[in-house]
Amino acid sequence: MTADTPINPARRDFLKTSALAGGGLVLGFYFDAASGAGKGVAKPGVQAGGHEFRPNAFIRIAPDGKVTLISKQPEIGQGIKTSLPMVIAEELEVDWRDVVIVQGDLDPIYGSQSAGGSRSTPTNYEEFHKLGATARTMLIQAAALTWKLPADELVARDSAVHHLASGKQLSYGKLAPIAAKLPLPPADQVKLKYPQEFRLLGKRIGGVDNPAVVTGKPLFGIDVQLPGLLYATYVKSPAFAGKVVSANLDDIKKLPGVRDAFVIEGTANLKGLLPGVAIVADSTWAAFSARKQLKVEWDAGSVAEQSWQGFTKQAKALFKQPAGEVLRNDGDVETALAKAAQTVETTYRYPFISHASIEPQNATAWVKDGGIEIWAPTQNPEAGQKIVTEVLGIPKDKITLHITRSGGGFGRRLIPDYIIEAAAIAQRVKGPVKLTWTREDDLQHDQYRAGGFHFLRGGLDEAGKLSAWHNHFVTFSHPVYKDGKPVVELGAGANLSGDEFPGRWVPNCRIEHTALECGIPMGPWRAPRSNVLAWVFHSFIDELAHAAAKDPLAFRLELLGDKGFLPGTGEQGIPYDVNRMKHVLHHVAEKAEWGKKAFPRGQGQGIAFHFSHRGYIAQVAEVTVSKDGKLKVDRVVVSTDIGAQIVNLSGAENQVQGSVVDGLGALMFQELDIDKGRIVQSNFGDYPMIRIGDAPTKIEVHFLKTNFPVTGLGEPALPPLAPAVCNAIFAATGIRVRELPLRKTDLSWS
Repeated sequence: MTADTPINPARRDFLKTSALAGGGLVLGFYFDAASGAGKGVAKPGVQAGGHEFRPNAFIRIAPDGKVTLISKQPEIGQGIKTSLPMVIAEELEVDWRDVVIVQGDLDPIYGSQSAGGSRSTPTNYEEFHKLGATARTMLIQAAALTWKLPADELVARDSAVHHLASGKQLSYGKLAPIAAKLPLPPADQVKLKYPQEFRLLGKRIGGVDNPAVVTGKPLFGIDVQLPGLLYATYVKSPAFAGKVVSANLDDIKKLPGVRDAFVIEGTANLKGLLPGVAIVADSTWAAFSARKQLKVEWDAGSVAEQSWQGFTKQAKALFKQPAGEVLRNDGDVETALAKAAQTVETTYRYPFISHASIEPQNATAWVKDGGIEIWAPTQNPEAGQKIVTEVLGIPKDKITLHITRSGGGFGRRLIPDYIIEAAAIAQRVKGPVKLTWTREDDLQHDQYRAGGFHFLRGGLDEAGKLSAWHNHFVTFSHPVYKDGKPVVELGAGANLSGDEFPGRWVPNCRIEHTALECGIPMGPWRAPRSNVLAWVFHSFIDELAHAAAKDPLAFRLELLGDKGFLPGTGEQGIPYDVNRMKHVLHHVAEKAEWGKKAFPRGQGQGIAFHFSHRGYIAQVAEVTVSKDGKLKVDRVVVSTDIGAQIVNLSGAENQVQGSVVDGLGALMFQELDIDKGRIVQSNFGDYPMIRIGDAPTKIEVHFLKTNFPVTGLGEPALPPLAPAVCNAIFAATGIRVRELPLRKTDLSWS
C-alpha cells in the first residue's frame, strides 16, 4: 500500500439503518457472535431508533448538531479516549469542536474492550475509518436528496454538507433525521479519505479529559459517589494466599462508624479472590482506622519459606545444571565457543517490581435485583465480568460494569482481583459499597513484574563477528487457575522466545530457561518481558561489540544483516522486518550525531533498539557521570516507526516521553525484596520512584512514517531506554551495569 492509496472499506451488507428517537442518526458497531471463531467481533453497523435504538452506538448525531462519539477502550493515560474518536471524526468531516466524547461501558456490542499490549489502535483503526466514512456518505446522500442534486457535486466539511457551486450548505443536525431513513450505501460508494487529505489526524489535540483532570472533577474510580454509599477495606495475608485462622471481628464491629466486619474464605487463586477480612464503614477513614486495630492470625502456608535471597541462591546453582526447557538450539554452541577467537561470559539479574500506579486499586459494587452494578478503573472489563460470574454465580447478563478512567494502569488493571473483592463484599452489604486499597495494599498485593536471572555466553570469530550465543534464563512460575483448576505456568512477562533477537541471527545459538516455582503473583508490566529482555540482550551485545573492538552501531547493523522479513516471531506471532529496524537505527544515529562527538571522560553515548508490540524503536542516550558516581541523563533521542500515520501528535509524543521517563525510573530505583513469602517494601518511602530532577534534560522524539499498518505506542518506546543508558554509562566510565536497579552499582570513577 502506498501513501496515495486509501484503505478500501470491507463489505457492508451487515449494516442497517434506522432513525434515532427524536430524529437523528445513530451509527455504531454491533456484535457478531457468529464471527471470529465464536469469540464475537465488532463490525460497523447502525444502532437504530425506536425498538432498535441503543445508546452505546459509536456515533450519535442529534438534530441540534451535537455529535457524540463513544470511546469503547478503557482510558488509562494512554490517550485512547481522544485518539480513536479522532479517527471517526476525520472521516466524518466533523468539526472537533462539535464533538462530545463519552466513555462506553462494558457491552458486547463493542467487541473486545481490553486495553493492553498496545493493541487498542491497531485493532480498531481501520474499522473506525470505515465507520466515519459510512456516516459521511449517508449525510451527503441526504443532502443530495434534499437539494435534488448529484451526490458527487457535494462535499462534507466542518459538520455540514456543502454545494460549492451554489454556496448552499446543510448542517449535520438538519440532515441527521433524513440520513437515518436511508438504505445503506453500496460499498463502492463509501470512499475513505486519502492520507494527504487528513485535516485532524497527525495534529496536536489535547486530551478530552484534560480540563476535568486539572480542575479535579470526578473521573476516576476512586471518585465514584452514590446515594447511601458505604466504604470498605479488605485485609489480606502479608504472605500471599495466606488463610484466616482467627480475627477479632467482634471488637472491630464495635468501633465508631463500622457497619460490619467479616471473613471471606476466598481461594488460593493469586489473580482472584484471595482470603481476607472485610471491614465496611460509613467512611473510608472509619474503615482504615478500624483496620489499624484489626488482629488476624494467618496460616501463611509454604509460601512463607520463599525469599529473594533464596531465589538468587537457587538461580546461581541452576546456571550450572541442564535447563528445564530448550527454546532454540541452532548449530553447535559449545564447539563454536571453543573455537572462538574471543569469548565473553557474564550474568545479568533484575528484581520483582511493582506497577505503583498513582490511583490505588478500587471498585464500587451494588448487588440488587438479582444482579450487580460495578464501577471500576479497569483495563480488562471482560475479565472483571467473567470472574464475578465464576466466583459469585451472577449471570453475565445481570452484570453492569461501568468503565471509569484509571489513574495509571501499566498492565496492573488487566487483573480483576480488586473487582471481585468489591463484588464479594457487596454481596454481604445492603446497598452500594466502595472498596479502596491503601497504598500499602497496592504495593504489597500487586501483580508484579517478575524478576529474572540470565547466564550469558558469547563467542566472536577472528573477524570480530558474533559466532555463538548462549542464554540460560532462570525465571519464575506460579500457580494460576484455568477452568477452576490450579495449574503452574510462567509468570506474565517471565517468558522468553527462541526467536527473540539475536536468536535467529546467530548461526550457533542456544536459548533455554529454567523456572523456579514461587507463590508471588505476577502480571504484565508495561511492555511485558521486553522491558527487561531489551536491557539484558542489548547490554550484552554492547559488551561483545567492545570486545570485538567495533563501533556498537556498526556491530548491531552487521548482526541484523540482510535477513529482510522474518515471519512468526515469538511476540504474539508478529513478523520482524529487519529493514524497518535498520531504518530506525540509521535514523537515530543521524539525529544523535552518533560517533561525531568527542566526549570527555565521565560523558558518553549509548545506543540500543528493540522490536516490541509491533513498534520498531531505536534510542541513543547521552549521560554524564560525576566522579562520585552521580548519574545525569542529558539527552535521549528516539526514532520510532509505528506505521503510516500518527493519530494524535501530542498524545504520541507524550507516550514516547513518558516511556523514556518510566523506563529510566525502573532502571534507576525500583526494587522489591521478598522475605517469608511477603513483600518487604510498603510505601514510596522505601520504594522510591523517579523525580523530576532525575528525568532526562532533553528528550527528542522522531516519528518515521512508513507504508505499514498503524500500531500502538503505549509500550514499544520503553524497552530500549535502559540498555541505551547503561551502554552510555560504560562509554563514560568503563563500568558495566549488570544488576538492576542502577543504584546497586557503584558508578564512581577516577
